[in-house]
Amino acid sequence: MTVLVTLTVGLVLWIVAWAFGVKAFDAFLFTSLITVMAAGVQIARPRKPASGEQ
Repeated sequence: MTVLVTLTVGLVLWIVAWAFGVKAFDAFLFTSLITVMAAGVQIARPRKPASGEQ
């Protein structure tokens, strides 16, 4: 869910940056960067054990 929210916010930032005159590809690279960072955090975060496991 975190990655999806980050992707959505990144795409909004992409459109806003593009509207302010930033090159579209540069804005997309920033969106990609924050999405990959969020995915890395999601992967690196420790998982909680299931309720039946010890």
